[in-house]
Amino acid sequence: MGLDKKLVKKCLRYRWAIFGILAFAYFFVYFHRVSTSVVSGDLESTFGVGATSIALLSSAYFYAYTIMQLPSGILTDSWGPRKTVSIFTIVAAVGAILTGIASTFELVIAGRLLIGVGVAMVYIPIMKILATWYRKNEFASLSGILLAVGNLGALSAAGPLALMSSAIGWQEVFLVLGVVSVAIAVAAWVLTRDKPADMCLPPIAEIEAEEKGEPVPPAKEMEKIPMGKALKMTFGAGMNFWPLAIWFFFMYGSIMVYQGLWAGPYYADVLGWDKGTFATVLTFIGIGMIVGCPLAGILSDKILKSRKKVLIIGTTIYTVIWAIIFLGAGSITSVEAWCAINFGFGFFGGFFVVSYAQIKELFPISIAGTSTAALNLFPFAGGAILQGVTGVMLTTRDLAGYQSIWLFMLVCMIIATVAAFLSKEKARVPVTVPAAEKQKPQPGQPGQVS
Repeated sequence: MGLDKKLVKKCLRYRWAIFGILAFAYFFVYFHRVSTSVVSGDLESTFGVGATSIALLSSAYFYAYTIMQLPSGILTDSWGPRKTVSIFTIVAAVGAILTGIASTFELVIAGRLLIGVGVAMVYIPIMKILATWYRKNEFASLSGILLAVGNLGALSAAGPLALMSSAIGWQEVFLVLGVVSVAIAVAAWVLTRDKPADMCLPPIAEIEAEEKGEPVPPAKEMEKIPMGKALKMTFGAGMNFWPLAIWFFFMYGSIMVYQGLWAGPYYADVLGWDKGTFATVLTFIGIGMIVGCPLAGILSDKILKSRKKVLIIGTTIYTVIWAIIFLGAGSITSVEAWCAINFGFGFFGGFFVVSYAQIKELFPISIAGTSTAALNLFPFAGGAILQGVTGVMLTTRDLAGYQSIWLFMLVCMIIATVAAFLSKEKARVPVTVPAAEKQKPQPGQPGQVS
């Protein structure tokens, strides 16, 4: 007897309400990530601080975000995505409101830390939701759409935030963000459910099996794996984990070094561009990611049907773009050329999105939050550490100084490319398997890697 079609339809329809509210929450993760740079001038004039203090304020978000990654995975697996997102979005709201009423710069830093802690608990729960509410061949595509939504948030934190802060004041903007965050938290609590069974709906695995004409697997409780064992399974997974971790450290770290720190100063110091010009050129990185992230997911899910192949293609071309940046330093001066380079940088840099599908499939779904969070430690650690290293390297703000950084990043990306080739992925299960063959192991069954 097949599944109830009405329940199947309800399950497939309702999951979009969950994805919609959580994607809206993720929009503000990126919005907050870049907000400091937009209101830095206001902060300096309000509190009489300098560039060093603004850098400290900006980094507070990243350090809080990095520290909270493992707790994010552990709480997602133990509390569930609904509770985790709702509670910590309230934390982010408190941080935004504290920023909005702060009378000292120290309170602004405290607010920034709370924002970082709160928004750090959004992405991993969404990954768990995608694993429990969506088909396997939808995971990477939706991850890509989610990253595109995040980059839209980053773009919205540029012009729109600047206009809002000019119109009503920068602290009033943060008060509004706090109220909006409270509304998102309430909506997430009301709408989100951790899995279809919480609404008496059929599990997505059963729906997939029926769609393929395969026997519906018997319903069973998700295995509960203790925290210590989950961490040991993840970090002790050898080649199933560490090549991806090393790759992500350098991949995202290099994005943060360029987009988040030195590209703008390079354009000003070496090319002599004004702020308006290089700000426009930098937006093409975000535009490239908005296009590249969803496309990478579609390539992975629907066309190449491989996470690793997409990862290798994206990483290789992205590394070539780093070679162009290094070799063309000082000689490429056209605004149009740098717009094209930055679009490609963001487009192929955005292919990192498939790594989350790759890591998720190598571990049991019951520790999807922990394994994804463990991987997510490395990109933000890479951003923090590589930004610090390049800051020490840049002793002179001239062409030679920036070339040394671009060469260092190129070497880092060559290492990342090797790591991408060494990474593992779970082999695809054939859609149909002859009954006589099901009794013996088949190449490509769950658990095997390539």
